[in-house]
Order: sequence, then C-alpha cells, then structure tokens
Amino acid sequence: MRPLRILTWQAHGGYLHALSQLPHQFYLLTDTEMPCTGWPYRGNIHPLPAEQARTAEFDCILFHQPEQYLEEQHRYLSAPQRRLPRIYVEHAAPADDQDGVRHPVNDPEVLLVHVASYNALRWDNGRQTVRVINHGMQAPADLDYCGERQCGVVLGNRLWSQPANDIYQQLRQRIPLELVPTQFPATLEHTHCAPLQLPARTVHYRFLFHQTHSHTLEPCVIAAMMSGIPVIGMASGEMASLVQNGMSGYIETDLDKLVAHMQELLDNPHYAFALGRGAQRRARQRFGMPRFLTDWNAALQSVTSLPAVQSRD
Repeated sequence: MRPLRILTWQAHGGYLHALSQLPHQFYLLTDTEMPCTGWPYRGNIHPLPAEQARTAEFDCILFHQPEQYLEEQHRYLSAPQRRLPRIYVEHAAPADDQDGVRHPVNDPEVLLVHVASYNALRWDNGRQTVRVINHGMQAPADLDYCGERQCGVVLGNRLWSQPANDIYQQLRQRIPLELVPTQFPATLEHTHCAPLQLPARTVHYRFLFHQTHSHTLEPCVIAAMMSGIPVIGMASGEMASLVQNGMSGYIETDLDKLVAHMQELLDNPHYAFALGRGAQRRARQRFGMPRFLTDWNAALQSVTSLPAVQSRD
C-alpha cells in the first residue's frame, strides 16, 4: 500500500514507537499542555502544532484516548478532516472491573482496535467494526536466559516489598524470591516512547513470578518470555491466554500449586530451560514486530480503501 499521512497524538508512547516502524508518516498533534520535547522520535514522526492541524493534509486519523475522539478532534480539525478514515485504539479494559461498559466511540465509520481479545470481550462495542491487534514488541537485545540462580525473580518497584503485597509476602516465606526494581510501569498502555528494556540480571534467575491480577497485557512478562524466561503467575485476565501450563510456564489461582511449580523449576534447571524456550517461541510469535506490522497495515488498508464519506454539511 502507498505511504499514508496519519494524524495521531502523543499518548501511549511505547505503542507509538511500535507504530512508527510502519512505512507511513505520523503527525503528532501537540499544544502548550502537551509538550513535544525530549522524546526519541523516529524520522517518520513529525510534531505538529495544534494550530496548524486544520490546514494540513492527512489520509487517516488515529485516536488513543476518549478526550481526543470526543473533544480534541472537534477543537483542532475541520469538518472534512473529521470525515477522513478514522481508527480508535483502545489500550485498556473498562475501569473498575466493570464488564459491558459502553465504549465511548459510537460511530460505525470508525474502526475500533483493541490491543487484547480479553479487553474487547469486556467492552460493549455497540455497532463498531472491531479488530484485535496484539501489541508488538522487539525482543530485548543481547539477553538470553541462563537461569543459573536457584531463585525466582519478581519485577517491580519498592512498593512490591510492602506488607500490603500479600501474595508476594506469602510466597517469599516458602520459595526464594528476589525483587528486581524496574524503571518501566506495570502496563503497556503507559510505557514511554523508547522500547522496553528488561533488567539484564533478570535472565540469571530460574523463573519470573508475576503476581499482578491486572487484566491488561504486562510488558515485563512479554519481555521476559521473549528472552526465554519461564513465567509463573496468576491465572487471571490476559495471562490466561498468554502462558500455557507445561509449555511456557505455569499459571494458577491456588498458591500451593504455584509453590509446587516453582519448586519443580528450582529443582530441575533443564526443565526450566525447556519451558523458557517454549515461552520464547510463544511470545515472539504472538507479539513479534512482523506480525504487529502486518496486522496494522491490513487495518489501515481496510479503512483507507473505503469510498470517501460524503459531506453532511
């Protein structure tokens, strides 16, 4: 397909970094409340002051947040621009664990893209055309699992060591677990523009334990799996479709079973290595950049090849 001129916003920088590997030009809408400095932009990402947007030419509009779709497009774009092919990327499930919440997009001419099937299931998508495009991530550079430490690793920040972290506190009394601090947030929708960096020491631990109940995809889990680290975690949300028991790790809701699986990996490094290779294949197939870029080119092709919408003014 021909290169497109795509107007988008700065939100979800890590996702923008992945999108920028498409053969298209991205114009990043900015204003005084949304500065555009200090970001490691690729050459096809062009900051565009909001006051210049109305006179610019685009082929497609790409939204990431409700305020962009509900407010800012009406504030900054002309009526003809607002009838261009449009895509809304929904990065999260409904808030507060409420299923069946009506999605804010209510226009069948807008393609609604969910980043996970579980998220799409939990929203009421109304009359929207829906696609699911899983995240795309680069495999962490120069990291390969060795697992010589007879200990599990937990990735997080200092808050993970607080008494309120009940599951972590319980398990560390029974299984050797160490906390490795990270500088990236818990969920992919809040990552920065640079690709995710997994702490190098992570590959030396026997397994990764991930205790979070979050429904969204976890970047640390995906990055660890891409590096060949077996994962043990809670069987909830998107983890239930990510980790395959006995093939790439283990997920359970029973803490005693989690402890048994952890101990098995501690006692059998060869088995841990085999699970890690399964985790690597699983993550690279599902979240590798070639698949991500193919899916996104197909989505863009589907909206930009449609007949132009006639003016209703």
